[in-house]
Amino acid sequence: MTLKAIRLLPGRQSFFSALALVVLLVACGGGDSGTAPPVSLRLERIDAGLALDFPVFLTTPPADAAGLFVVEKGGKIKVVNKATRSLIGTFLDVAALVSSGSEQGLLGLAFDPQYASNGRFYVSYTDTSGNSVIARYLVSSDPNVAVSTADVIILTLTQPFSNHNGGMIVFGRDGMLYIGFGDGGSGGDPGNHAQNQNDLLGKLLRIDVSSATAPLAYSIPSDNPFVGVSGKREEIWSFGLRNPWRYNFDRQTGDLYIADVGQGNWEEVDVSTVAGGAGKASNFGWNKMEGNHCYPPGSSCTTAGLTLPLIEYDHSNNACSIIGGYVYRGAAIPALQGTYFYGDFCAGFVRSFRLVNGSATQFFDWTALRPGGGITSFGEDTAGELYIMTTQPERLYRIVHT
Repeated sequence: MTLKAIRLLPGRQSFFSALALVVLLVACGGGDSGTAPPVSLRLERIDAGLALDFPVFLTTPPADAAGLFVVEKGGKIKVVNKATRSLIGTFLDVAALVSSGSEQGLLGLAFDPQYASNGRFYVSYTDTSGNSVIARYLVSSDPNVAVSTADVIILTLTQPFSNHNGGMIVFGRDGMLYIGFGDGGSGGDPGNHAQNQNDLLGKLLRIDVSSATAPLAYSIPSDNPFVGVSGKREEIWSFGLRNPWRYNFDRQTGDLYIADVGQGNWEEVDVSTVAGGAGKASNFGWNKMEGNHCYPPGSSCTTAGLTLPLIEYDHSNNACSIIGGYVYRGAAIPALQGTYFYGDFCAGFVRSFRLVNGSATQFFDWTALRPGGGITSFGEDTAGELYIMTTQPERLYRIVHT
């Protein structure tokens, strides 16, 4: 969720423990409900026989048109044959290293842009001490099986609470690795991490994993916003995030879409068309603001210097946690080109909009894409086609034209 995706609130159940609830699949209002969607879509279930266990992400290596790599919260990555929808096997099993309670677990996977030649991929998980770990692994001589031990531990970050771990990692078109961390958990960001620029919590980081500058296992791009600035962490690309569960770049434009889960009232999608750059870190507002509203509710605040959400929605009709998706850039459904999809874990809806001249437009609530269970994530394959993962029960769907 653009950077506020998973959370634990005082008096409320967490994103993942909420699975014990009966999910009421009622879409929240809003959107351009008076306009017919441009195309008819449906969900095609492709998990039969896969025995998925809490799927939280799906991706593919660059130029790999055959396999789908499905991440399970408990610590496994499974390889699925895209054509036959059959399980090829377990690519990586780090369950012994992972704490999977609350919002912890194996949460992210990113293949190196040069994966075909260097065999490197990166995972984000919560270790058995409750800390966030970014680690590099290597594929073995079998393309469907990874070497079982880490090649390098890239980064370890202490997490004060078991929620708001973030976990999304993705390579940008610039070849840099972007790492999302939540604000450290609890409720209201009691440690004021998200606005503290000398702290990696509540941030989107940007690092270069193709080289290392001792004592780090990575190097810091020279055009990161805080390079050379005393008292600020140079890894930071943007800040003021509550929990960056899922975020992604538009393949065509490079625009960054972040679905950030709100505290208790508002969910939001942040979009940065010129995110970062020297002296240009985007501040998305948490914990000064929740969505477009001052936080705590009833307090006063200023929006000066903040990057405000492109869209927001409230918690009516059982909505609770935004699940960020992708801008569609596949070829199978041309009418969807440039459409950004997102959902809500509790309400179960799937919605979309398009970014036109810096504004959100063409809103749709896709009734046919409501999956009937808690949405945990969207996924994208090499061809740019989109997938949805759910739990309660565990399912994997592909979005297709009817």
